[in-house]
Amino acid sequence: MNTLKIIASIIVISSFTMSCGNTTDNKSEVKTEAHKEHNQDEQNETIKLSNGEKWSVNEEMKPFIIEAESILTQYIECGNSDYNTLAKKLKEKNTGLIKSCTMQGESHDELHKWLHPHMELIESLSNATTTEEANEIIATLQASFSTYNQYFQ
Repeated sequence: MNTLKIIASIIVISSFTMSCGNTTDNKSEVKTEAHKEHNQDEQNETIKLSNGEKWSVNEEMKPFIIEAESILTQYIECGNSDYNTLAKKLKEKNTGLIKSCTMQGESHDELHKWLHPHMELIESLSNATTTEEANEIIATLQASFSTYNQYFQ
């Protein structure tokens, strides 16, 4: 009986301490949900620079952002119309991005001001029902990457 209480306590404590800096191998869905909920009130706040300079993003995360932006750019340049596949590829990059997150502090908080709405755009793209709707979201995603490049390095 005491063993069950200990296990239950460990599970509860683990769920409360899960964060971006957690390097244990959790399922990506759990980390994705944690990121979606993390600082949700910041989604409407404006991103600010760090004393006039871009925020640094940890090196492990950068490839996922660069690759996602490249996927979007190639989609646009090639005139593709399979926005469902695009959304799937962008979601895969976001999963890798979230799993690689070890950032903390103000730079982490500022990144979330960009990331949370960006993730919502990708989700909206996967739920789009018309090409016109998808194209509007894709244009907004392109602007989102421009915002990322304006505030982060």
